[in-house]
Amino acid sequence: MIGLGEHAEFIVSAYIGVFLGVSALIGWTVFSARATKRRLAELGDTRADA
Repeated sequence: MIGLGEHAEFIVSAYIGVFLGVSALIGWTVFSARATKRRLAELGDTRADA
């Protein structure tokens, strides 16, 4: 493994934090898109998906 020196714990923690943050944003986007699609269907949107 790459020698990260005395700051290895901080570097690994930072990467884990970024991974969790990006994963949360992706999950939120997917959840929001599904909710919006469901709401449009309830309102009678009949347009075909592009």
